[in-house]
Amino acid sequence: MAYVISDACISCGACAENCPVEAIKEGDGKYVVDADKCIECGACADNCPVEAPKQA
Repeated sequence: MAYVISDACISCGACAENCPVEAIKEGDGKYVVDADKCIECGACADNCPVEAPKQA
């Protein structure tokens, strides 16, 4: 299942910068993952300083 970004997101952009398929974009107050593009690689979770990305 695709990753989702929790409310713990601090909008630093580390997840989006490290996403190899550009599935993460800045949303309203936090970043959001496009589930159709997400390849479940975990790069977003590996690079997030607050562990906001989680597998749905």
